[in-house]
Amino acid sequence: MLKEAPNSHMSSILTNNGAMVALQTLKTVNASMAETQSQISTGKSVANAKDNSAIWAISAVMTSDVASFKGISDSLNLAQSTVAVARQASETVTDLLTDIKGKIVASQEENVDRAKIQTDIVALREQIGAVVGAAQFNGLNLLQNNTIDAESVNVLASLDRTGTGVAASKISVARQDLNSNEATAGTMGTNIGSTNAIADGATTDAFTLTGTPEPGMSYEMTAGGGVAFTSDVAYVARDGDTLQDVTDALIAKLNFQATVDGLDVTFEENATTAGQVDMTNNSGASITVAAADVAQSTDNTENDGTIGGSLEMVDDFDVTTGAGADAALVAIESMLQIAIESAANFGSVQGRIETQSNFISGLTDALKSGIGSLVDADMEEASARLQAIQVQQQLGVQALSIANQAPQQLLSLFK
Repeated sequence: MLKEAPNSHMSSILTNNGAMVALQTLKTVNASMAETQSQISTGKSVANAKDNSAIWAISAVMTSDVASFKGISDSLNLAQSTVAVARQASETVTDLLTDIKGKIVASQEENVDRAKIQTDIVALREQIGAVVGAAQFNGLNLLQNNTIDAESVNVLASLDRTGTGVAASKISVARQDLNSNEATAGTMGTNIGSTNAIADGATTDAFTLTGTPEPGMSYEMTAGGGVAFTSDVAYVARDGDTLQDVTDALIAKLNFQATVDGLDVTFEENATTAGQVDMTNNSGASITVAAADVAQSTDNTENDGTIGGSLEMVDDFDVTTGAGADAALVAIESMLQIAIESAANFGSVQGRIETQSNFISGLTDALKSGIGSLVDADMEEASARLQAIQVQQQLGVQALSIANQAPQQLLSLFK
């Protein structure tokens, strides 16, 4: 027959084991109750780093990204509005230039009042200036690029988080220029042409443009010389110009001036050599272009010229004479292409900004959803757990009350 361990059921008025067990159980239940009530009141299962340090750290990083993307979204909305203004203005300038082209075409007829047509052209030209001047949003005008330090506008588009840190992603908005400011060449230096006699109907190298264009760098064919221009023809490079841009602009101005002066010559780019401008003598007379007549800045980094506007030639349109009407007809197409290209460029950038803005909005929502799945409390589960804990708490209190009454039973032993 087994014997019970000594004191296994010994009663004591000093040590109440049952009460201690009941008390510990009740403390555990109360702690669970506090945790559940915290989840219900805050809506989070991980409200601070103490709850779950790893999950809290991840959610904190994601929360900071959400705040950053909110700022990026505001930046994109501002940029989209700015580019939309520039695009609308470019399209309006295109329409105005189209109207000017119609007037120029009408002036080709000799039996018309060219003076009145010229008045209309001047009015349209002034309207172009008004449109370009007003095409600003929050003080930023993207249609003015005739200063040496005019740079592209960078729009903050995203934050790219990698294992090594965070990098900013930007969308570059290139400035266009629909001004009609007149260019003024700076001091000319190194010659870029050579003495060339053009025979009857022949084409030869008039000059070759060299070097990398820098803002303020001047290119010029001076008046007089072999081609007998009445005015200097100068182009001053603007920010972002390539050698091709300079070549195209200078050729357009040379052909315009040649037509104004009634010279039967044509300038065009050589088909095989970039930067090489050929001149064709259509009249059959011998024409010589001297080296001194064609020049560019001595130093490619020398900012010595006053930059003109891309629509500079519009200010020189004068259809009151036959030669002037012919020259305007030659030049208007290149002016139209400049305005059309500007509008197209702005439209493309605006579309990209809009797409990025929609992406950032969707990404922000996805991040918020991800943060919620990490730290948000399951309210249905919390409600059910609260009901169960409340029952456990009531039973724990009763168990502790019963255990505390045990020493009272010892009094009956001494009656």
